[in-house]
Amino acid sequence: MQNPQPINSIAFEIINGVAKITLSNPTKYNAFYREMAFELQAKLDECQEVDEVRAVYITGSGKAFCAGQDLEEAIASDGPELTKIVSEHYNPIILQLRNLRKPVVAAVNGVAAGAGANIALACDIVIAKRSASFIQAFSKIGLIPDSGGTFFLPRIIGFQKASALMMLGDKIVADEAEKLGMIYKVIEDDVFEEESWAIATKLASMPTYGLWLTKKALNETYNNTLIQQLSLEDDLQSTAGESYDYNEGVQAFLDKRRPEFKGK
Repeated sequence: MQNPQPINSIAFEIINGVAKITLSNPTKYNAFYREMAFELQAKLDECQEVDEVRAVYITGSGKAFCAGQDLEEAIASDGPELTKIVSEHYNPIILQLRNLRKPVVAAVNGVAAGAGANIALACDIVIAKRSASFIQAFSKIGLIPDSGGTFFLPRIIGFQKASALMMLGDKIVADEAEKLGMIYKVIEDDVFEEESWAIATKLASMPTYGLWLTKKALNETYNNTLIQQLSLEDDLQSTAGESYDYNEGVQAFLDKRRPEFKGK
């Protein structure tokens, strides 16, 4: 039998327009099990549907961001098969992150391993504590990188570097991750929560409808030719120009006042 798992493994609150999602299975470095994955999916759905949420901030409790999959569950006789873990736990989360109409910040407060690392890479902006680290841990147990890792990492840092990190399973410290372009920024440990949260609150105050259209353009850039991407930019810019946020931003500029965006 599997060991009983804690309930409410995803802490969730909305503060000043930012949905704070905290992975909370600290005794196992916030490793995912089935119910926890479904709980995160439900919270991401809530972020999509609730107008009050204008940005999302994902972090971990304790010393880790996320250690990936709970391996005890993966090998338990009554646990889900690997195909279910990938197709039902992680793939939906990655698609939710990329299709969320609000910007998502991954605040990596500690080790991000396996699926935990790749969930972070699927977010719009990745920030890490200086003491944090990333590891494609799959090869150490004979598996391949999942959760979009083979899609995002080569595109972010290049084929050769991604191939080596995935095969060798090297640990990448935050400073090196920043140099590789894997993450946006490293923040000192003692001010990490304050400064990473400030980025999320800044995003929440911005014209988030335009940010969503930017995200849509970035999602397609991996697939399009230059001509196709120029055409998409034309279409999305036209859509942005019809938005409340665009008109509010222009009027506020002309009025020399602070704009009040609504994400519409």
